[in-house]
Amino acid sequence: CWSQILRLPEYFHCTLTDSSELQQLHSDMDKGDGSIKYILTGEGAGSTFTIDDSTGDIHAIQRLDREVKSQYVLRAQARNRLTDRPLEPESEFIVKIQDINDNEPRFLDGPYRATVPEMSKIGTSVIQLTATDADDPTYGNSARVVYSILDGQPYFSVDAKTGVVRVSLADMDRETREDYTVVIQAKDMGGQLGGLAGTTTVNITLSDINDNPPMFDQRLYQMSVPESAPVGSVVGRIWAKDKDIGVNAEMRYSIIDGDGRDTFDISTDPTNLFGIITVKKSLNFEEKPSYTLKVEGANTHLDAGLRHRGPFTDVTIVHVSVEDVDEPPLFDAPAYYVELKEDAEVGTVVKNVSARDPDAANNTVRYSIERSSDPEKYFYIEITSGSLMTVRSLDREENSWHNITVLAMEMIINNTPVSDFTPLWVLDVNDNPPSLTDYLEMSVCEQTKAGMVIQTVTAVDPDEPRGGQHFSYSLAPEAVNNPNFTLRDNQDNTASILTRRGGWSKHDQSVFYLPIVISDGEQPVKSSTSLLTIYVCSCNHEGYIMSCSAEAYSLPASISRGALIAILACIFVLLGESPSASDSVN
Repeated sequence: CWSQILRLPEYFHCTLTDSSELQQLHSDMDKGDGSIKYILTGEGAGSTFTIDDSTGDIHAIQRLDREVKSQYVLRAQARNRLTDRPLEPESEFIVKIQDINDNEPRFLDGPYRATVPEMSKIGTSVIQLTATDADDPTYGNSARVVYSILDGQPYFSVDAKTGVVRVSLADMDRETREDYTVVIQAKDMGGQLGGLAGTTTVNITLSDINDNPPMFDQRLYQMSVPESAPVGSVVGRIWAKDKDIGVNAEMRYSIIDGDGRDTFDISTDPTNLFGIITVKKSLNFEEKPSYTLKVEGANTHLDAGLRHRGPFTDVTIVHVSVEDVDEPPLFDAPAYYVELKEDAEVGTVVKNVSARDPDAANNTVRYSIERSSDPEKYFYIEITSGSLMTVRSLDREENSWHNITVLAMEMIINNTPVSDFTPLWVLDVNDNPPSLTDYLEMSVCEQTKAGMVIQTVTAVDPDEPRGGQHFSYSLAPEAVNNPNFTLRDNQDNTASILTRRGGWSKHDQSVFYLPIVISDGEQPVKSSTSLLTIYVCSCNHEGYIMSCSAEAYSLPASISRGALIAILACIFVLLGESPSASDSVN
């Protein structure tokens, strides 16, 4: 018989020849004659444990490790060697492996990384470390771990029992040193001599807080910008450096004083935190050649607990010089509007144009006409005085509008000219007589009675008086007493032709001529005489012409009185009649 529970120290190892045995199995029926054999079964039988089948001695044939397997359940039995019959019931026993300190503490997740704000107080927790020991925590001190710091003092410390790493030095400044490496040891056996130890590394980074104010890298900035720079142009960049990083270094710039605060603007470049100064209003060197700006740079994210370290602002002075740019001449008006009568004499001065050099140099200006604006060369401009004059006669009816482009250029090399427009209206003078538009030929029906209107005539005049056209109509002096037809001025620029009698017969006389005078209402009065041709025609009872025996004559709308009398005389000769003095004009 044997003990039901067997305790063995781990790493126990003996061979079959070893005099030290784990246990001996012995049957009361064993006479020592070799007729009995012993059999061992169960966990580890044959691999970890073996039995001497003759003596019943049990031996460990493999090193034991409690951390691999802490106990084994075995079964033993005595059998007849010849018949293999059990001589006794099978017995079970447990082998428990007793712990020894054969495992050092381990940090499973190392190396570690941790952050803690700069300027943290002493005792501020950074990170908690935990080391594990595979030995039996219920047996002795093999698994009782104590922590200590090997490297990282005096900046950090570790709690021996909890493994919490804490700040141990006040006012650590990230801007001075940002990264620290701390080595922590975990030792078992309560830290006693002979205990096993393991180490790990903690990389600690100080995180930034806003503990530094911005500072401009210059107390005075000198910049320049051409006066021609458009609004929005970049003048220059300034920079307020901040030792902090991230949002703690973000900056806002503003112009807080100076004579240029309304002329320039400033913004923050979000990429590099530069202050970008730009043009806000148009510049003019001649009016103001320089400006002074007082600029402030201020942090936008402040830590309430650090306001006592402030102010978190800085100021600098920016001097901006405006550079003179050679500007083209300036006309004293954007355009010149001129009116000139068409009968103006050649050499008449139309307009005196004037331009000046706006630059401080005030160079002399010379003038010229852009030839494409006056291709027929009606005008000339005096090169130094700017007097624009006519060099050809004008005719409003031919060209009533001239758009002259005058060029002004400084009398220096490589100067760019500037242009100005001079629209010129040619004013009308009454130099054209009116004339009839049409209806120089008309007809009268044989049955037409006295006082009937046979036609209404109108006139045109190429002149354009300011008050509009006003025509008057009358019979030519030689036709005032015409017994056949008369004229009525309608006072609306038209005239009506009326019959003075009835009883018309194309067989008696088929054609009549009536000279009329058309006059305009301007000074001096212009007039012309037009000869109307009137045919006598047969008409139906509704007044529609059936036939006229004479062919129409085409005559000019306006004709002189002498030419008219000559035409009438020729007509009478052709007709074989000699007109009397009283009816020379029918």
